[in-house]
Amino acid sequence: MEIKKEYNTRAIMASLLICGFVGMFSETALNIAISNLMHVFKISAATAQWLTTGFLLTLGILMPVSGLLLQRFTTRQLFIGSLASSIFGTLIAALAFNFEMLMVARVLQALGMGLLIPLMFNTILVVYPPDKRGAAMGFVGLVIMFAPATGPTVAGLLIQYLTWHYIFWLSLPFLVIGLLVGLKYLENVTDVTKPRIDLLSVLLSTIGFGGVVFGFSKAGEGAQGWSNAVVLTSIVIGLVALVLFTLRQAFMRDPMMNLRVFKYPMYIVGLLIVLSCMIIILSSMIILPMFLQNGMRLSVFATGLMLLPGSALNGILSPRMGRLFDRYGPKWLVIPGLVIVAVMLWFFSNISPVSSMAFIVVLHIGLMVGISMVWMPAQTNGLNQLPPELYPHGTAVINTLQQVAGAIGTAIAISILTGHMQNYLHNTSQPTKPAALANAMTFGSQNVFLFAMIVTLISLAIAFFIRRVVVNRAAMNSTH
Repeated sequence: MEIKKEYNTRAIMASLLICGFVGMFSETALNIAISNLMHVFKISAATAQWLTTGFLLTLGILMPVSGLLLQRFTTRQLFIGSLASSIFGTLIAALAFNFEMLMVARVLQALGMGLLIPLMFNTILVVYPPDKRGAAMGFVGLVIMFAPATGPTVAGLLIQYLTWHYIFWLSLPFLVIGLLVGLKYLENVTDVTKPRIDLLSVLLSTIGFGGVVFGFSKAGEGAQGWSNAVVLTSIVIGLVALVLFTLRQAFMRDPMMNLRVFKYPMYIVGLLIVLSCMIIILSSMIILPMFLQNGMRLSVFATGLMLLPGSALNGILSPRMGRLFDRYGPKWLVIPGLVIVAVMLWFFSNISPVSSMAFIVVLHIGLMVGISMVWMPAQTNGLNQLPPELYPHGTAVINTLQQVAGAIGTAIAISILTGHMQNYLHNTSQPTKPAALANAMTFGSQNVFLFAMIVTLISLAIAFFIRRVVVNRAAMNSTH
């Protein structure tokens, strides 16, 4: 039995968290600039939505391969590759003068994050013992939740006084600093086993995950919506490819994505709760800024300021929730957290242009506090049940489905919003009046929040099955 190696965990985490924070910040920083970009580039809301959906689609296609990449390349190689793509993409975005150029930049940024996110999770599972993972995952929660939630606030300030380009000019130096810190301190923490690349598996996962996300995204566009032949064809082809992909993985000796992770019940419970969180947070965070700007007629900067307290509190609480999870387990955090989220979303489903700004700020704070109680405890508890050889596959599955769920949640939110707005305007006598448009935005937004609340209640029912995982330390140590 080998002695488990001691790692400089602080330095390793610092390098990963700096880069992860900036990368995730850019994922939602453009949400608040959507209205501005529609005007600048003269594009529709459905086209502008691709700046978010395209980012998530790229992640959804890359994530299934991440388990394979974690076994084929060293930690430092993957880190340098992810940062090179992120820095190049951010530079192109900062210089972008049309929608196409910005879209290419977003894909490059997504490629960088698609490598970095699994690397971050896998590294924590390797370098931290089970009884300290909650706190470590809490810091990742700070990155995954606080950074995207801070994006709209900072972006609002930049757009108010400068231009949207500065969202990316601000990010660039931090990515370079993160790269330099990583080059100095990041160690190779995983064993490179060089598994065989199965091209058919890669092709099936790309068509499968890509087809499903593309279909859902397309459903948010145009008058046809879900009856569009392209939508139905994409989803059906995607689902067929996913079935074939699943069958192939089940019968391969060295699968690209090892589906044995689904033999562990707490992993499945944690996964389902995390997916529901992704749908809730992304559907809410893309609609709320649009409602505040178009329904309540607030400026971009005022919108950003209203989202700041909840975002900040979420970031502060994530590591604390991780430590509480280490001490008490998941049940006493996840169930109350989901109850808080459901209550906040019910109140959100009744907001209107005359709702007070203070009331909406309080609701947003409650929503973000609830999410911080749920996400990382559920995810960490699920991953803790896996044996070490399944860590790369467990993180690959959870991150893949998380991004796909996010894209689907965003697409459904936009689809519900546009559908109910059109119904409202169709039934009003003066559909072009500003008051009618604001009311239509309100009606659409209320229905999106109702959808998010239903997802929360389903997740709450699943949460009653969650149990704390007791890790077999002897089994853990014998693998190192």
